[in-house]
Amino acid sequence: MFEYIKGDINELTPTNVVVENHGMGYIINISLNTYSQLSGHKSTQLYLHQVIRDDAHLLFGFKELKEREIFRLLISVSGVGANTARMMLSSLTADEIKKAIFSNNSKTLQDVKGIGAKTAQRIIIELKDKIGKEEEMGAIVLPQDNTIREEALSALVMLGFAKNSIVKVLDKIIKANSPASVEELIKLALKQL
Repeated sequence: MFEYIKGDINELTPTNVVVENHGMGYIINISLNTYSQLSGHKSTQLYLHQVIRDDAHLLFGFKELKEREIFRLLISVSGVGANTARMMLSSLTADEIKKAIFSNNSKTLQDVKGIGAKTAQRIIIELKDKIGKEEEMGAIVLPQDNTIREEALSALVMLGFAKNSIVKVLDKIIKANSPASVEELIKLALKQL
């Protein structure tokens, strides 16, 4: 499994990008949100998700980790494939999808092409518990440098702590202290877990 790719943008369309890395060009499927963030840039780093099918090996790329996280949650729902999830992330931001799920707003999800009433309800039912309570009703707290938070979260999950507990503690620490490094954030979190 690939985590990310860094390289030069060789070609950019609203649906995919060709990223050259060490002499190889990788075609990566993207959402419109990622496309708008890449426009005007010559190089990039994209977080990847690989889909392996009998007839193809596909890469999906995301400028932000939270977009990839929502993509992975969406494709875990029965009846939602990778292209449908990409279509959803082209029509709505990751935060808008989370807000729609928490507020049981199936109408917002149905406004996306290819999402019917049953699929929208299934997405809400299956994902409502998987998305942390701290994001309820749009009260999404993002620190200035979200990568520090994400790296600390990943490290603490690997140490065996529950993700929901970690998220609450990290958000509380970030609001109060604004730690400068991943190590500092982890140390402060370990004292409270």
